[in-house]
Amino acid sequence: MAIHLGPNQYGKAETRVVRVVRDGARHTLTDLNVSVSLAGDLAATHLTGDNSGVLTTDAQKNTVYAFAREHGIATPEEFALTLARHFAATQATVRRARVSVEAYAWERLGDHSFARRGQEVRTVSATVDAGGTGTETGGEWVVCGLRDLVVANTTDSEFWGYVKDPYTTLPETRDRILATAVDARWRHADPGPATDWEKSYAETRRLMLAAFTGTYSYSLQQTLYAMGRAALDGRPELAEVRLSLPNRHHFLVDLAPFGLDNPDEVYIAADRPYGLIEGSVLREGAPPAGPAWAETGAGLVT
Repeated sequence: MAIHLGPNQYGKAETRVVRVVRDGARHTLTDLNVSVSLAGDLAATHLTGDNSGVLTTDAQKNTVYAFAREHGIATPEEFALTLARHFAATQATVRRARVSVEAYAWERLGDHSFARRGQEVRTVSATVDAGGTGTETGGEWVVCGLRDLVVANTTDSEFWGYVKDPYTTLPETRDRILATAVDARWRHADPGPATDWEKSYAETRRLMLAAFTGTYSYSLQQTLYAMGRAALDGRPELAEVRLSLPNRHHFLVDLAPFGLDNPDEVYIAADRPYGLIEGSVLREGAPPAGPAWAETGAGLVT
């Protein structure tokens, strides 16, 4: 039976870089977690230990820091693309470079004082294919997103009419709390230089939250589709949205043993087990995804 080396990649994961721009007394702080992944003609190092085509992961880390100084960090998307293009263009053995970025938000307290804002994280994955295959942009893909954005509607949500089998115990409800922690990714059709990354991110986030707020929901699946469709309807630069929505269940507490009623006021917030609703919403005729979704954390439907 023949044995051969399969797909492989390597890189430097989770390089934390904080950049402070000092514009007089008023400073700006950017806080990123950057991961690099390189793939290509790397069989020799696996099969014979020949490292002549390997760029050390330490050099990848140093490149992140050097580029933060030389090129600045205008947006997470531009920084990720700049790094991915560099690795794909300068390393002969690298066919595909992917740079993933987590951006942590800090709230301004003063000219040079900040507070970390919540648990929500902005995400970016930029992929550059040195072979120039894929989309009309010459083999570049950008997937933006966010995770751990916790939202809740305290009414306007029902769940009933579902399959009843011998193991079904969940009662139907015409009014419930609908809560989730949004994990969303959206793919740009053309990640060109004209893209306003900050506006695109802010508006996509706003549109999805507006859909969550404004949808009278009969299922979390219905809400998921409404959020994805709202993003695509409002942002023509997007080709596809993928969402992963855990159902943060809230169960009404039985207070009768204590002689108390409970008119939909006191709940148990259960953290597990939980329903996990995942799906994608696509624009018809959009450019193909190529390798855009691989290793981005979108991993729901492929």
